[in-house]
Amino acid sequence: MEKYGGQERAAGAALPSNGTYVAVWAALLFFLGLTIFVARLGIPSFGVAINLLIATVKAGLVLVFFMHLGSEGRFLKIMLGVAFAALTAIILLTFSDVMFRR
Repeated sequence: MEKYGGQERAAGAALPSNGTYVAVWAALLFFLGLTIFVARLGIPSFGVAINLLIATVKAGLVLVFFMHLGSEGRFLKIMLGVAFAALTAIILLTFSDVMFRR
């Protein structure tokens, strides 16, 4: 194990370069602009769903690059998948409830 920023990391885990961080930051800014654009379009039926999809992509970028989950072990990735599946199920059930009541 190596020490990096006060935390231990696996010996073979390479850290992303500064250029990678800048590229991810630029992608996050692009998706922020896309979110604002979609929100201003005023699409009543799919606007929220599209923005949730964009938010999922942004969260994925943050998780993989800034939180270094790309170099974590298998167990943590499985637990993240379980949490993501539960959140997805809750959001889908909420959307189906709202659509059923209309």
